[in-house]
Amino acid sequence: MSLNLANYKGARDIYPEDMRLRRYIFDTWARVVERFGYEKYDAPLLEPLEIYTAKSGEEIVNDQTYTFVDRGERKVTIRPEMTPSIARMVAARRQEIALPARLYSIANFMRYERPQKGREREFWQLNVDLFGASGIAADIEMIAIADAILREFGADESMFTIRLNDRRLTDYIMREYLGLDEGQAAAMIKLLDRRNKMPKEAFDEAAQEIFARTELAKLEKLNQLLQAPSLQEMPAEIRQSGLTKDLEELLGQLESRGVTAQFDPRLMRGFDYYTGIVFEVFDRNPENNRAMFGGGRYDGLVGLFGVEDLPVVGFAPGETTTIEFLRAWNLVPELKPATDLVLIPLGNVDVQSVVDELRAAKINVAVDFTDRKIDKKIRTAVKSGVSYVLFIGEDELAEQKYTLKNLATGEQENLTIREISTKLES
Repeated sequence: MSLNLANYKGARDIYPEDMRLRRYIFDTWARVVERFGYEKYDAPLLEPLEIYTAKSGEEIVNDQTYTFVDRGERKVTIRPEMTPSIARMVAARRQEIALPARLYSIANFMRYERPQKGREREFWQLNVDLFGASGIAADIEMIAIADAILREFGADESMFTIRLNDRRLTDYIMREYLGLDEGQAAAMIKLLDRRNKMPKEAFDEAAQEIFARTELAKLEKLNQLLQAPSLQEMPAEIRQSGLTKDLEELLGQLESRGVTAQFDPRLMRGFDYYTGIVFEVFDRNPENNRAMFGGGRYDGLVGLFGVEDLPVVGFAPGETTTIEFLRAWNLVPELKPATDLVLIPLGNVDVQSVVDELRAAKINVAVDFTDRKIDKKIRTAVKSGVSYVLFIGEDELAEQKYTLKNLATGEQENLTIREISTKLES
């Protein structure tokens, strides 16, 4: 019986050409966040289930986690996100960590959900978190990093939009402006988070269910509110609450730093743990018009681990949506293999000393020691994407000058190791 060639549904096989793009994205992420002073960490792939039941939300825990009982009779979960893990890690060393703590990781996660464009069951993402800073400067820094990452990839403000809201303002709207009870407010926030993924008729029907079909005037108030194009055009009752002040200051300071952002009353972010500013970054390409990633403030999560609480703000862009963004805007650069050249021995010659010398000169060398004909070896090198082949026979060994061929141009030169190194560096 032959084994099935298909991989696990919702996961990807990453071949070398895919890995080159992944490494480019990961290296760009790391370069930008380290420029802002962030340090890398990692966390276990498995976590106790309870750290997700506490704050991630019922949908994540009940519908999307890969949860099982291990051989020690412990109920564990393959991590669906990083936020509870890093909150646990910071809580474990609450007295030792220098604050504010700027931390990042690039890791893989799993969620059991329907695979679709831009969404997989196994996925990789960058996680950026700032612990111990409660002021608006921390929120600004987080959004500025998100903006800087996209610009590092070559994007400009015509290609993406940053949208902002504040969960404190949302809570006020739900409780005071619309008069919803706690259960209705939680249900409405979840519904609004899915609003862009459903027809307006379906949204209105679901909202009517939340309003118990007896308070349709509240639905009209909500729909009018969601159409407000700016904070200045929100209803007077909401503006007078004072809860728009932080958003107005945040937008003004971002603009002064050259970061373009806009208020969006429909922006919710689905996780239950958000407590303040939330934001999402949207691709403006009409072929890929969607939210790419987001984040926000989640004060209160560290305190769940029995230590003094800390303010926290963070965000997490994903690899898959980043790839779609780069491809949609033709921002993927030419990515070469890590191998600099393929060495092809001519006849029965011992090339190991030359190989060692090349590698000592920081040249990545693959040796084709098969017994195929030379033309087939060259075709294999071309197929692999390598730029050069190096021919070495008895004469070359005697002269210590070797034939380097550029596979793109067909040009050949007889060069020393030093000359080869200099040419490949240019």
